[in-house]
Amino acid sequence: MEKEKRFYLLGTYLDPLSMQETLARIEQLILIREPVQHVAINAGKINLLQRDAELRSIINECSLISADGQAIVWAAKFLNHDIPERVAGIDLFQELVRLAAEKSWRVYYFGAKQTVVQKVVSKHQKLYPNLQVAGFRNGYFEEESEEIAAEIRASRADILFVGFSSPKKEFWIHANLEKLHVPFVMGVGGSFDVIAGKTKRAPLVMQKAGLEWFYRFLQEPRRMAKRYLIGNAIFLCSVLKEKWRMERKK
Repeated sequence: MEKEKRFYLLGTYLDPLSMQETLARIEQLILIREPVQHVAINAGKINLLQRDAELRSIINECSLISADGQAIVWAAKFLNHDIPERVAGIDLFQELVRLAAEKSWRVYYFGAKQTVVQKVVSKHQKLYPNLQVAGFRNGYFEEESEEIAAEIRASRADILFVGFSSPKKEFWIHANLEKLHVPFVMGVGGSFDVIAGKTKRAPLVMQKAGLEWFYRFLQEPRRMAKRYLIGNAIFLCSVLKEKWRMERKK
């Protein structure tokens, strides 16, 4: 599916692809060998990009933009857009690792604490013995971006997974994309922590009900209150304002 199939939602473009279509598109991008950035959109990221013009510009330049959150799928349909399903970032990450082992793609893991990223790599290597790990390193650094980019470039990775929070990962990937020489670069947020067992993911029934945010909130209510309770209210207001604007134009 080409970029012209995209639609615009609350400040960002979205590629209305299923999981399988997304994987097929990524395979095409890797074969082309031109460095591209992927971004996964959820309600929190919509809130961020609406008040940050630079972040909004970076996201809309990305070659592949997925609907990470169930709230995005619901909002898109409420605003009369056709989107097949949610493509959760952590699920896409896991599927890409599986596909990388099958296709002999080299993968690099960058982010989280060293013990966490080591555990993720170990788990994936046990799950997929043929997986080619180009390298891994923690996400703690200050002025070392040039050296890190050179290290990743020298690894000859086909896929780079960046485990930072937003918007740090979007800014870092954008700033270093051309230096990395990696065909496909994907920000995976806190996925390393989940796979390593440091944090728990919501049960499947809550995922399907769009309640992953609530499960996460229950784990750390004080830290997550502003992000989810206030953030979700802001997102809902944005959706309703857009619906009102659309109705007025009829």
